[in-house]
Amino acid sequence: MNATIGQGTSRTEGSTGTGGPTQHLHYEIHLPHPVEEVWAAVATPEGLPGWLAAADVLEPRLGGAVTLRWLNGGEAASHSGHITAWDVEHVAEYTIDLHGRCRFHLELAAGKTGTTVRFTNEFTGDDELRLDCLAGWHNHFEFLVDALDGHPKDWSTWSLDRWHELREMYRAAE
Repeated sequence: MNATIGQGTSRTEGSTGTGGPTQHLHYEIHLPHPVEEVWAAVATPEGLPGWLAAADVLEPRLGGAVTLRWLNGGEAASHSGHITAWDVEHVAEYTIDLHGRCRFHLELAAGKTGTTVRFTNEFTGDDELRLDCLAGWHNHFEFLVDALDGHPKDWSTWSLDRWHELREMYRAAE
């Protein structure tokens, strides 16, 4: 872990009934970029592909439709849902099938010119999926740092190596 991307934390609630318990993942990311630049990366069709997914549909308003198409790996996975919170340059929240609720809360870093992102992901699933998602989001946040520094992810070079490394770190930290 580094000073930019803190180690993700998680909390599990509920029973292991149908679909499993509710998983809550949290990250705090400190970026030396202004809020406007970070917002463009996490909440626009132009910014999202550089670190996360192509936004095939993104209606920038509360209740708007969203379809994100992951670009890593062979077959691209596409997931749809709605924007469940939207406050320009402050909160972008997408609730999509498979990935659940993904909330980006942006704030001016205390006493700095950078941005703090408080990210939350809530979904239903078991502990193995929780570890998968902790590693996956951490890996994507590394891509976000690179994209904001002018080096968007070249998805043709993507591999599972870093994800496996992060997943083992999260497993060992438990």
